[in-house]
Amino acid sequence: MQPLAFCLCMAEAILLFSPEHSLFFFCSRKARLRLHWAGQTLAILCAALGLGFIIFSRTRSELPHLVSWHSWVGALTLLATGGQALCGFCLLCPRAARVSRVARFKLYHLTCGLVVYLMATGTVLLGMYSVWFQAQIKGTAWYLCLALPLYPALVIMHQISSSYLPKKKMEM
Repeated sequence: MQPLAFCLCMAEAILLFSPEHSLFFFCSRKARLRLHWAGQTLAILCAALGLGFIIFSRTRSELPHLVSWHSWVGALTLLATGGQALCGFCLLCPRAARVSRVARFKLYHLTCGLVVYLMATGTVLLGMYSVWFQAQIKGTAWYLCLALPLYPALVIMHQISSSYLPKKKMEM
């Protein structure tokens, strides 16, 4: 449940800035920025809750930690998410954080945010290859579950690459 909530909150918080995919397109940029912060904060809280549950469960069952690719990529994703939150806070208060080139820092935050979201998607996909998940979901439903995290990732990649990343002028 927590990985689903984490990915959903993160995706919705990113898509707030998309004019085509946001439910809050009518809000001001400042309001969407606050909603972005709220969504990302919820994502981090879901991640912390999920991590706490995993640590408690594995410790109680006396199972080793960090033994799969899913767990390693998940741990790196959580660290990167925390780093992105700190970068976002620096953008919220650029003078206090002594950020001199805000526009360039925004571009770095945006690009790294895409990488973090793709890491989260990869973590979910690796979790679907676990023995437990494959025992629960079989056949065609497994392939449908495999495709579900990929669609929002494609939408977010398209939004960021078409709207925010610098475009090169191609001469023919």
